[in-house]
Amino acid sequence: MVSDGRKPPPPRPLPGAVGLSHLSAYDWAAADGVCGGSPHLHLVCTEAYVVTGGRGSVQTLSPDGYRDIPLEPGSVAWFTPGTVHRMVQGGGLRVTVLMQNSGLPEAGDAVFTFPPEVLADPGAYAAAATLPSGAGPEAEAAARRRRDLAVEGYLALRTALVAGDAGPYAEFQRAAARLVRDKVPAWRELWRSGALATAERTGAQLDALTDGDPAYLGEATAYQAAPTRRGGHGMCGFRDEYALPGATLPYRAP
Repeated sequence: MVSDGRKPPPPRPLPGAVGLSHLSAYDWAAADGVCGGSPHLHLVCTEAYVVTGGRGSVQTLSPDGYRDIPLEPGSVAWFTPGTVHRMVQGGGLRVTVLMQNSGLPEAGDAVFTFPPEVLADPGAYAAAATLPSGAGPEAEAAARRRRDLAVEGYLALRTALVAGDAGPYAEFQRAAARLVRDKVPAWRELWRSGALATAERTGAQLDALTDGDPAYLGEATAYQAAPTRRGGHGMCGFRDEYALPGATLPYRAP
């Protein structure tokens, strides 16, 4: 605690500088009759689901094909950069999301599986991906339209991949990379100040212990946080968000 009138230092990131949110999967039926979220991939972030309630699944597309991974309380699923994933509602599904490189997904690392003509036009992509500020019927309608457009592109990718044609999936990955290329310098700064700084801090602590100098332990403290926004329209479902170091909330399209 600081008692001399100085402001305390800003809170450190969560362990490993991960991002944290809670999701209640959408129960809106898509064109294929499946209830769930907006399929998308991440370019540089691994994402993990820790299931805390209900039932459902996560559908994934990757070089090893199409998978439908069951989700139930206590199960954990995670997917590496480039994996297209779609959260599917099976009844009361609630998930705690742990996201590598806190701040990067919100800064545009996530790309929706919109049809190719939308991905090819940055302006059209931004218009389709961006939601109105706040909540209410207008925001929900826009989130549904975004989800439906992502499902349209996703179903075409899945059909081709299941048939043995990985070409459309690979082209989607390339299109996603082209779409975000100009954002990489800003991402690099977020990474340097977040995940990289956290890893380097551990290295410095190991050096200090090697030298027999644990003085850094004098900075030990504890933090707590509560959601700063509940029920926002996330990619996969209604999203409870935390304004933690490194995060840029709420989500904004590139």
